[in-house]
Amino acid sequence: MRVMAVDYGEARTGIAVSDESASLVGEAWIIREKNQSAVAEAISAEVLSRNVQTVVVGYPKNMNGTVGPQALKSERLADHLRLICDAEVILWDERMTTVSAHRILDNAGRYGKKRSKSVDAVAASLILESYLSYRKR
Repeated sequence: MRVMAVDYGEARTGIAVSDESASLVGEAWIIREKNQSAVAEAISAEVLSRNVQTVVVGYPKNMNGTVGPQALKSERLADHLRLICDAEVILWDERMTTVSAHRILDNAGRYGKKRSKSVDAVAASLILESYLSYRKR
């Protein structure tokens, strides 16, 4: 069983997929698309081709727990995925994942264009890692 995590963004969406046993992050990449329907279609195609059973959509609540504009966009994406995918779709609290992704890339010496090409994929990996750890508990 594979699990996919999604870090939905304005211009790029990070995607990470677990290994077959759903215990480790297997691979991560980005989708360069601004249109939400196109993003949902691309995710749906990957779900089908990779035999994903669960899609975890990052839910970027505000630090005080309230739901802001980006979280509402993630809700809409999750709703769209539920209509077109055969996988279970879950919203997952992802506060601070992008900040953590930037910190990881800083420590790896990635700056500028190198960083912008990978920060969303790293954030998706962190979302997936968090969800997989939760499932193990």
